[in-house]
Amino acid sequence: MEKELRKGNEAMAEAAIRAGCDCFFGYPITPQSEIPEYMSSHLPAAGGEFVQSESEIAAINMVYGAAGAGMRAMTSSSSPGISLKQEGITYLAGAELPAVIINCMRGGPGLGTIQPAQGDYYQATRGGGNGDYRTVVLAPSNVQEAADFVQEAFDIADLYRNPVMVLADGLIGQMMEPIEWHPVKKRGLPPKDWAAGGRKGRAHTNIINSLFIDPEACNNHNDHLTEKYAEMGQNEVRWDEKDCKDADLIITAYGTPARIALTAIENLRAEGIKVGLFRPITLWPFPEKALHALAEQDHVKVILDVEMSATGQMLDDVRLAVDGQKPVRYLGRAGGTIPTAEEMAEFAKKALKEVD
Repeated sequence: MEKELRKGNEAMAEAAIRAGCDCFFGYPITPQSEIPEYMSSHLPAAGGEFVQSESEIAAINMVYGAAGAGMRAMTSSSSPGISLKQEGITYLAGAELPAVIINCMRGGPGLGTIQPAQGDYYQATRGGGNGDYRTVVLAPSNVQEAADFVQEAFDIADLYRNPVMVLADGLIGQMMEPIEWHPVKKRGLPPKDWAAGGRKGRAHTNIINSLFIDPEACNNHNDHLTEKYAEMGQNEVRWDEKDCKDADLIITAYGTPARIALTAIENLRAEGIKVGLFRPITLWPFPEKALHALAEQDHVKVILDVEMSATGQMLDDVRLAVDGQKPVRYLGRAGGTIPTAEEMAEFAKKALKEVD
């Protein structure tokens, strides 16, 4: 299979086209602007529709409309722009509409910096909009995964009738790497007979809605959504492990820090220090059971969570999963600064000394 040299953002845009994206609605913001730029020229050539909206709020509501009509719809943005889309995302979840949302994270809070960061973990995994809802969140650590995950995100969204987010820090969006185009895992997707009427060949008229005035009806709808989220949690959880079978210290990281951790682990093991990596691939559903099982192993002495976040956000899920079995330490960098392999190695040595 031939490889292509692709920039992360352009790879994700091309992946969406290959996945059958019908409509893209977006607004430029660094560091994801190459996605709408690429889609503006390539999606119409593939038979799709591209609209540069007047704002991020407009873009997500256009996604709502297109998804409601049964189209494969997508948008992308970066951290402050995703904040503006939160109302639309909770509407999508409430109306059970499939959509794909890419967030190339930058530093914050507020407008912050255009440099890469991971401060949107809470926003992505906890739901930044109102109400009780969940989105599957896929976290690539390289350009190949970014392309693969975007393609698969459309099928996951259609299968569960739910928005799916691909959460990539800005470095992955901006770097260039060789990739291969992999066939998407086949899923048995249901027909979109729920979509709004008015299209050729449809005898019925469906209504797309997330409003339930009657409290009992709203409660029943939430019960239905909760059952669906439980199904996602059972079927979609993913993670990766590296050198964990004998590790004294386990690094937990995703995205760019997980890549850097591999170098730190290699250097530490060259010194005779046993360190491994646990990388969540789905940030929601979080691989809680897998990390819990790893933490209860006798050889594991301490967990070190590493993020491009000031105080730690995935750190909460790591602590919940470990459940007090082993001490958890944290190494974070924010504002667009990135932890180095040397910092990780030194922090790991310090953490091990503290527990010996």
